[in-house]
Amino acid sequence: MIALQEYKLSGVALPSDPIWMLEEICEHFVEHAEVQRLDNFALLRNEAGLASIRADAGKLLIELTAPTPLALEMSRTDLAEHLFHFAGKEPFALEWSEPAQPLTLPNLHHVTVAGAEDITPRMRRVKFSCADVTPFVGGEMHVQLLVPPQNRPPVWPSYRRDGRVNWPEGDDALLVRAYTIRAVDTERGELWIDFLQHPVPGVETPGADFARDAVPGMQVALLGPSSGKLPEGASIFLAGDEAALPAIARIAEEAPAGTRLQALIEVWDESEEQELRSAAALDIRWLHRKTYPDASQGTFAGEIKQALGAVDSQTYVWVACEKQDVRAVRSFLKSRGHDRKAMYVAWYWEREAPAGSVSD
Repeated sequence: MIALQEYKLSGVALPSDPIWMLEEICEHFVEHAEVQRLDNFALLRNEAGLASIRADAGKLLIELTAPTPLALEMSRTDLAEHLFHFAGKEPFALEWSEPAQPLTLPNLHHVTVAGAEDITPRMRRVKFSCADVTPFVGGEMHVQLLVPPQNRPPVWPSYRRDGRVNWPEGDDALLVRAYTIRAVDTERGELWIDFLQHPVPGVETPGADFARDAVPGMQVALLGPSSGKLPEGASIFLAGDEAALPAIARIAEEAPAGTRLQALIEVWDESEEQELRSAAALDIRWLHRKTYPDASQGTFAGEIKQALGAVDSQTYVWVACEKQDVRAVRSFLKSRGHDRKAMYVAWYWEREAPAGSVSD
């Protein structure tokens, strides 16, 4: 028997409160990995490999294992970015046994705008030409769109020694936004991304603005794909608002025949409904936010929980919407004892976010 190659990397983090940070790690990554926690030790396992993290003597001792050098580097970057985010303004340091090299990110793809069109009054699709679309076929759906400033040669991100991404600053700063790859056209070598157009006066939406102004020939880049794996199962329950509609549509299109899909989708009104194609048995119910009582909150979460009441324990549950709604749904599923391995429940935007930080 031939042993599979494994690549390893160790690191030491110095947070102000190691136990608190370990708890933050476990709470966050439970949506992206199988998490096992025992006292001061946590083990995170997903397709990219393993991360073991132990709180010891005021430190976090980290051991990463991955099947490829690329997977190892991406695991390091993902963990490093989150650790610094959790630390906030508190003192924090992170060192690795082998510091990251200042190279261009290996999962950065140069793409060109091939065209754009309105799908609904509030949803605009931009199609990108890509030299190699194979990394985006199946698997994970999310990418970061990187748009360089106009009339300047682009400066793309590289690695910092601590594993984080070194983003260009000042006049070279990039527009960076996270999106779902709506579809992959292998024959044309195209990737499609749908951009929600936000009719909210006074709120900055640079990603939506990019889509509105996109013209063929514009040079941008995509970083990824990462996270948001296509769910698998004989029966799948999908729920989401406009922000999640591109992902729901792609899941439906790629679900194999014989799969049973139930979808609950919230949009502004009937003009925002889209035709979803699927080889699976697809049952869709649309909710129109325009009909809700003024200033109502939690309506969608209530509808999701009501629908989940009829879902059996063998059904994979996929939910993505506003943060508070997601928390309510997650608590509901936990109270029912739904298997964590059979669900993906993630927030795509935050209702009470400060002006200018609304996801687009």
